Amino acid sequence: MDTIKVAVVGFGTIGSGVAKLLLTQGDRIARHAGCRLQLTRVVDPDVTRPRNVQLPDGMLTSDLSQVADDPEIKVVAQLIGGIEPDRSIMLRLLESGKDIVTANKALLAEHGAQVFNRARELGRSIAFEASVGGGIPIIAAIGQSLTANQIRSLRGILNGTSNFIVSKMEESGADYADAVREAQRLGFAEANPAMDVNGSDAAQKLAILAQLAFGARVRWQDIPRIGIDRLDPADLRYARELGYRIKLLASAQLVDDSLELHVSPTLVRVGRPLAEVREAFNAISVVGDAVGPVFFHGLGAGQMPTASAVVADMIDMVTGRTQITFRRLEMWSHRPSCVSMRDYAQLTARYYLRFSVEDRPSVLAQITGILGKHEISIASVIQHEPTNGEQGDIVPLVIMTHSASEGAADSALKEIDQLGCVRPPSVRMRVLDEANSGSA
Repeated sequence: MDTIKVAVVGFGTIGSGVAKLLLTQGDRIARHAGCRLQLTRVVDPDVTRPRNVQLPDGMLTSDLSQVADDPEIKVVAQLIGGIEPDRSIMLRLLESGKDIVTANKALLAEHGAQVFNRARELGRSIAFEASVGGGIPIIAAIGQSLTANQIRSLRGILNGTSNFIVSKMEESGADYADAVREAQRLGFAEANPAMDVNGSDAAQKLAILAQLAFGARVRWQDIPRIGIDRLDPADLRYARELGYRIKLLASAQLVDDSLELHVSPTLVRVGRPLAEVREAFNAISVVGDAVGPVFFHGLGAGQMPTASAVVADMIDMVTGRTQITFRRLEMWSHRPSCVSMRDYAQLTARYYLRFSVEDRPSVLAQITGILGKHEISIASVIQHEPTNGEQGDIVPLVIMTHSASEGAADSALKEIDQLGCVRPPSVRMRVLDEANSGSA
């Protein structure tokens, strides 16, 4: 059986998992690859930090040139986070004749056009399954298995950190800060989890999926996004009372040949698959015009789930499958976008609204009057007694609306928050419409 030499650049959590699989599961990998993948070099600036895998003597180095300048190394798993130096390293490796496997969604979302176009110019390939969804094979599913379909929508819980925090807040009643500290203690959240909790990480992944599924050329920064960093445990309780759970959803939906894109906390009906995704798991619901709804669920991060996706990409690379796909894949090409992005203000949804209001007559009439002026009709109203943290005669008022535009809902809430009987800021969250949710 032939042997192909491979390398790993970046020996952190994921790199250690990839090395472990390559070193301990060689026979199994060879059966799938039709050749042996020989791990030859592992590159990392820190060659002394202990890892949970033992490398053969001489394999670990801090010198990238031992990979870049070795013509026998054909495939490199590049597993460094962030933008730089990862972008420069990837370009150097491509120019040295290496095919690349990456898990870096931030780099692809920011500089995908540059690195993909350079790879095409050089006749090289880039595989990126692990960049979205960790161990969930969503890139292969959309890019290969579902290509007979026009994807109509995809909705996903794409950030395990946020899902863990929301799950803890719901299950234990913890406030946001305590849930974040627990996520950090268990290793699910970084010391600075801003990109996770403000929706940016999910937006980067959504931009990649939207390009793959819809041919959309969209900057991740242009995707409207709201995070969970201001989520109040009270809203989790009220949502559950109404029969919903709150999830940070990344959503893409094709409507009249234009694409709706956004990331936001969303009420999902209890019992729907997305509502039942707990802890640090990810899930993606995809609806195709031929296949109908399909659902993917699994660990979206972590050492071995992500390593599983990386090694699978390495196998596809040495068998030549990736090269065939990459040549035909128009990700980050110069071709114009296949769809236009809909104006966020024109998007429609049902809404969950919560107001802190004075407990006196005419308050409800004032609020419903403003909603009616903006053509927002009401589905239900719940008014509670004061709860912990609410003072005096201030009570929570929860309203569920029928479908309305984002622009109308935003304008109405700004006007309502100017009322003397309302204590701003009020809360507004989208509700996943059962009629358009597919398998969500």
